[in-house]
Amino acid sequence: MINTTTATLYVVGNINVDLIMGTLDQWPQRGTEVMVKHSELRPGGSAGNCALALEAMQVRHRAIANQGDDGLSQWLASHFPHSAAHWPRSQCETSLTVGVTHSDHERSFISNYGHIVQLTAQQVLDQLPQQATEGDIVLLCGTFLCLHLYGDYPALLTELRQRGYLIAVDTGWPPQGWTEEVRQDIARWLPLCDWLLLNEVETLGLAAQSQLPTSATQLARQLSGRGGCVVKCGEQGARCWLRDQQLSQPARPVTVVDTIGAGDSFNAGFLTALLHQQDVTAALQWGIAVAALAISTAPRRYPNWQQLQFSAKEQ
Repeated sequence: MINTTTATLYVVGNINVDLIMGTLDQWPQRGTEVMVKHSELRPGGSAGNCALALEAMQVRHRAIANQGDDGLSQWLASHFPHSAAHWPRSQCETSLTVGVTHSDHERSFISNYGHIVQLTAQQVLDQLPQQATEGDIVLLCGTFLCLHLYGDYPALLTELRQRGYLIAVDTGWPPQGWTEEVRQDIARWLPLCDWLLLNEVETLGLAAQSQLPTSATQLARQLSGRGGCVVKCGEQGARCWLRDQQLSQPARPVTVVDTIGAGDSFNAGFLTALLHQQDVTAALQWGIAVAALAISTAPRRYPNWQQLQFSAKEQ
């Protein structure tokens, strides 16, 4: 396949600095210090990870975000040269996440507030064309971390639909937990959403159910009907519930190095396939191919366009 589509994938949300450190299996006692063998400073956040994968794959995209005004702002923006020129500047520190990895491949995060909480719906809309080109997709990431934007989701999604965009959302995990208030907030705009991209625990939490098929089916029926509920299942692969069918794709075996951003990498591959009019089965394959390379390399690598085609065919 030749990468000739005129459609664009717009990635909206939390682009921040990630400081990844590990491996640590026991938190230090207060007042003490521990040393770890690995550390890496890199662009991150759900939207940032996805945009980096799209850049590597040479996919038509733009990262829609804002930026702070401290010493890290220019460094972060330099990694997104095709997008950062459009980012409004907020008079605050850059958002930073410290990710601590553990030997079981799980991870823990500590984040400040920083610039991402100040991103507004108007700032997002100002960076998007007034009318979508056929096939354009908007992916909203870091829902609960972009605090100002989160409150405007119903109005934002309504405007995106009016402009003709296909809408995908990866909410992430709410810091306050899956409270009934959070579920009610999401229920207000879920019918405006076409694709919901979650992991297993997020799917169960949002649906307030104990079984994955029941949860994903319930959520798929609340969506617009133009897409479905995609569930990222880690080493078990990925599954997708549409209104009238359920699809699944196994993961490929890899030696895991770093799982941070695995779901964001999957999003990049999955939505790239949709951007190129591939069916859902192929989209699941593309998502898994991108995530598999991302989590098994250090420094992190993503497939380029030719490698993506080859990798997806291997599955």
